[in-house]
Amino acid sequence: MPSVSSAGLSRSLLLSTSLLSLPLATVVFSAASLSSAPASAQTASRLSTIVVDPARPRAKPRARATTASPQRGPVIRDAAVPPPVAPSSGPVSASTTTLPGSTAVARSLGTSDSASLVTDIPGGAVWGAGGVSSLPALNGVGADRVQVAINSMLISPACPNEMNPPLSFVNPQMIASMRAYLGVAPVSVGGDYIGGKIDVTTAPPLFAAGPSLLTTATVSGFYRSNGNAYGADARATIANQDTSVTYTGGWARSSNYKAGNGMTVKSTLWEVQNHAVSISRQSAGNLFTLQVGGQFIPYQGYVNQYMDMVSNRSMFVNGRYDGVFDWGKLETSAFYHRIRHTMGFIAPDKVADMPMDTRGTDLGYNIKASVIASDHDLIRIGNETHAYRLDDWWDPVPGSGMMMSPNTFININDGRRTRLGTFVEWERHWNPEWTTVFGLRNDVVWMGTGNVQGYSAMYAADAARFNGRDRDRTDVNFDGSALIRYTPNAISQFELGFARKTRSPNLYERYAWSTSAMAMNMIGWFGDGNGYVGNVDLKPEKAHTVSFTAAWHDPAQKLWEIRVTPYYSYVQDYIDVNRCAIGSCSAANLTASNSFVFLQFANHDAELYGVNLDGRLTAWDNAAYGRGVLRGQFAYVHGRRTDGINLYHVMPVNAKLALDHEIGGWVNGIELQLVGAKTQVSEVRNETTTSAYALLNLRTGYRWENVRLDVGVDNVFDKYYTLPLGGADLVDYRAASMMGGSSPIWGYGVPGMGRSFNTRLTVSF
Repeated sequence: MPSVSSAGLSRSLLLSTSLLSLPLATVVFSAASLSSAPASAQTASRLSTIVVDPARPRAKPRARATTASPQRGPVIRDAAVPPPVAPSSGPVSASTTTLPGSTAVARSLGTSDSASLVTDIPGGAVWGAGGVSSLPALNGVGADRVQVAINSMLISPACPNEMNPPLSFVNPQMIASMRAYLGVAPVSVGGDYIGGKIDVTTAPPLFAAGPSLLTTATVSGFYRSNGNAYGADARATIANQDTSVTYTGGWARSSNYKAGNGMTVKSTLWEVQNHAVSISRQSAGNLFTLQVGGQFIPYQGYVNQYMDMVSNRSMFVNGRYDGVFDWGKLETSAFYHRIRHTMGFIAPDKVADMPMDTRGTDLGYNIKASVIASDHDLIRIGNETHAYRLDDWWDPVPGSGMMMSPNTFININDGRRTRLGTFVEWERHWNPEWTTVFGLRNDVVWMGTGNVQGYSAMYAADAARFNGRDRDRTDVNFDGSALIRYTPNAISQFELGFARKTRSPNLYERYAWSTSAMAMNMIGWFGDGNGYVGNVDLKPEKAHTVSFTAAWHDPAQKLWEIRVTPYYSYVQDYIDVNRCAIGSCSAANLTASNSFVFLQFANHDAELYGVNLDGRLTAWDNAAYGRGVLRGQFAYVHGRRTDGINLYHVMPVNAKLALDHEIGGWVNGIELQLVGAKTQVSEVRNETTTSAYALLNLRTGYRWENVRLDVGVDNVFDKYYTLPLGGADLVDYRAASMMGGSSPIWGYGVPGMGRSFNTRLTVSF
């Protein structure tokens, strides 16, 4: 094998996910970039020479835009160089997908919900929630089973309805990249999840290429007709050769949207603002970054919940260090995140008085070292800790009687969940064709909570039952992963993956305690109208997953590619539900089939299997007609417990077909979204079925020197449809209640958004 001794190639081993799968063009580009970087970035030249074969296809991730494509986002014309080290050097399996910032920019034309980006990932979907707070799902499992990291920071939802999931803390325009690891992800990616891991990176630092000061700024504003939504985003950087200061942020708001039949869907209004300031410094191959920021959501309606968000405030501090050394690379981070959250009712769609408050704190660190053990071996070792504290209380409501007074209802008192994780991973490049990645991981999770109380004596029996128990739990979880990759030639690649992933219950799954109908209806992030109570005796869920990925592409990876990934997962002790049969739960609750019901979290064995398919084809590329690229994706998943009960919120068969066209300053696109009928529903939850539908979306944009205008139409034919993962509509369909007022009618799903005309204007300086 020929020897390649450039410093850029040595550095590529540390910064790429699989060196031997990089094409020669990538290696040359890496070396060229280093040679033009500041002298402080030349530390990588001290790394030992790595011997590789030339010209071989790179492993996935697959980006939506190729390097040959014109830049879709705002154009920055100031001279700048990237930092000397990349944000992550973990291995990437063939089923991993990376979405670039240009995809986030394009998606932001029609939505302010960052979780919606997940639908562009094969096997990805979102559970319906607030307008900026959807919950991501991968390969049929969602919410807490998908771990989300924002610049390596983990954020636990501080709400019994998970109204503040991690992806709600970044606007789409703040995202520089989103990488999704599915069920067979290597152990170095993280622990305490079974469905997948989503890594989000915001605004990486830029540094000046010379002695002059680098300044860049981008400002954009948007308007969407459906919901009368509007807002603004901004990004600005000032930097010299070794120090960079960057601001990213935005504000947006929307009224209730309308469905395709003209119906106003109540409780879908929202307002949000997110802000972050990063200070970065590079020196001799080291990169230090300190980021501070916060969020404010004054209101966000939830059509599939009994309550709304009436305040959400957060602040965070996140420090990161990346360094390149003779022996390899070191990555460290430490973070602190605090949330103060209040649920209530947003008039006139919901009118009541019942404040519910939550305070949550996340604190943690992550240390990972990538060590060059030999010319063919890379060893990764790491340790991380994530400590979460939660208090959840509901103040009494004067004049409400024993139902909601005279005491404060203590839902979670000093909830504690601390996880300590350690892993070791071995990546071996046996020859140009074969690569393996093996890893072992241990995560210890300690959980506990203090005593609770109800509003009055009517809650005393449940409170006594809970307080009389030993509630401290320690879970010792072991995970493992194995990837075997075979690249026989320049146009194909095959990968077989095995993984065991473990997730311990969250605080609400173990410690929600009241069986009162009112209290149970306040618990649950599923949006199904049902009530939930916890189970202290829950066991961690263990997923045993196998997947196989076959990928083909042209040698240069510019014209076409196709990838197919079938998978199977057996989940031991899957945390699902049983009909509630304790406390004040009635006997009729056990057999009801056409109403909302009360449920208790319980372990059941389950299995999921399916297939993901995606690809692209350059249909034409010439001076006369520009460049046209066809792309598509297809996903099918089936999930069922071993006792025959279907799993809840499993996306039906779905596909996307699109044509992207660029010529001169024009960027155009047409997308067809196809979703099959949802007929396999969770019987224990009385989940409702939904019909199949097809949506057509159009967009066009034009770039001037430093100005870009984008225009689009979503749901061109104003199709009326019901969201398959939208849950139950608890606001628009109601009947007179025995207690006075009205109560929601079972059997109605949440309608999707009708036609919307969207526009965004972006100016860069």
